[in-house]
Amino acid sequence: MSGPAGQRPGPQFTALVLAGQRACGEPVAEAAGLSHKCLVPVAGVPMLVRVIAALEASDAVGRIAVSIEDPNLLETVTELSSLRESGRLLAVKSANTPSLSALAAAETLDRAVPLLITTADHPLLTGAMVDDFLNSALDAGADVAAGLTPGAALLAAYPGAKRTFLKFKDGPYTGSNLFAILTIDGLKALRFWRRVEQDRKRPWRIAKAFGFRSLLAYLSGRLTLDAAMVRASKIIGAETRAVLTPLAEAGIDVDKPEDLVLVEEILRSR
Repeated sequence: MSGPAGQRPGPQFTALVLAGQRACGEPVAEAAGLSHKCLVPVAGVPMLVRVIAALEASDAVGRIAVSIEDPNLLETVTELSSLRESGRLLAVKSANTPSLSALAAAETLDRAVPLLITTADHPLLTGAMVDDFLNSALDAGADVAAGLTPGAALLAAYPGAKRTFLKFKDGPYTGSNLFAILTIDGLKALRFWRRVEQDRKRPWRIAKAFGFRSLLAYLSGRLTLDAAMVRASKIIGAETRAVLTPLAEAGIDVDKPEDLVLVEEILRSR
């Protein structure tokens, strides 16, 4: 079952890179004097270019789509010219929120499933990370998989990193900005994501969806990650699994100017 260089044959994923602007503003882009955060240079290379290079290096990724407000903006990124001209890279128009952008792209792209979703502010992403995540997602046998980085691994490598952690009984985890939609049923996760976005100012509705018993278990530190995924599967209506991405760098993206400083330090150390 193994292919060249230890890779196994499998489905070619369409990769979707969410590169739209947040309505509340992008401090990283503003600090750099640029219109979009994805164009901000990271150690001299626009972060969107770094993310696409990682996807291009993955054996599991076929075509790559970028979701952005103005698809013509990709034509200004000279580093992407050859990939765009080859037809492997295309742009789709983003919507008002990340979930709506993902849903719109899934509807626009023919044969969108299996679909890998990531973000343009993940410049530490590598082809090896992508392959490891997708192989693990396929092995999980689920409809949808979400990448999580253990907090212990991240803080051991970068104790000064400021991330948002989900605190379960078996430890804290932070998101890896990697999501795999593996089946048509997995697209239900995008619709649930939309529901969460709509209720973000009414968190009690989100809590009610998960059940107050699960919420109390989480708040008291008794909820395990596996139990949370079982509950999520029931709510979404699709088998949902967490895929652990143990490399610390998988859990670091660029939300704030100080994140950019850390990422550039990491890249220089490489």
